[in-house]
Amino acid sequence: MRILVSNDDGIMAPGIQALALALATEHEVTVVAPDRERSATGHALTLHKPLRVEKVSLGGSIKAAYAVNGTPSDCVKIANGPLMPEGIDAVFSGINRGPNLGTDVIYSGTVSAALEGTILGIPSVALSLASFSDLGYEKAAAFALELARKLSDPAHKLPAKVLLNVNYPAIEAEDVVGVRITRQGERRYGESFEIRTDPRGKTYYWLAGEVIEAEEAPDTDVTAIRDNYISVTPIHYDMTYHPLRQELEGWDILPRPAGKTLL
Repeated sequence: MRILVSNDDGIMAPGIQALALALATEHEVTVVAPDRERSATGHALTLHKPLRVEKVSLGGSIKAAYAVNGTPSDCVKIANGPLMPEGIDAVFSGINRGPNLGTDVIYSGTVSAALEGTILGIPSVALSLASFSDLGYEKAAAFALELARKLSDPAHKLPAKVLLNVNYPAIEAEDVVGVRITRQGERRYGESFEIRTDPRGKTYYWLAGEVIEAEEAPDTDVTAIRDNYISVTPIHYDMTYHPLRQELEGWDILPRPAGKTLL
């Protein structure tokens, strides 16, 4: 397969290099990633300044690698256009430094790169290491290679509008219990803003906060990682809440005639 590898930690991050080198042992791999860290950028696109691309070398059997001064979603878009005109068979995004569990996926640039691939009709996978220690990327990369083997089989085609969000526990390979197919759980933060003063005496704010631990159902991604399982969650980007559609039909939502008040 021709595989595009991207991320949000930047092209020189250890996670993307481990992923690209592992996939390149069996597939044709091109890396297109941000030139610096773009974590928590969500699905942002660069519309008000030009995108610049610089070719870099990552070694191994990687076909080509490009650093882009844009977001993860920018990288997938430009790869699917001028950088990989021969086409893309799969997108792998990651390996992210830190987990992308529960509602993290809304903010994650890693997941957004895979989501952009899915929007373009390309089978896509987001991968994250559930730790900030930079240890364990090779094990997660080996699992990614196994997923690539599955995706190359026509019998394992992903449905339209669906990507796989994978979280790998940051433990020794022999301690991984197995793979659990999960649903998106909850992940909340005790958010706060640190108020600081810059050298010119002006106030600025720095978002901080810790994860609030909460009980989760056994079938969620959060619980799977706590139980030392690899979590694989199929994510559907159609965010319509279909059960409410019929009820909303009965709300009789009509424009009010001019001059009428709500009372």
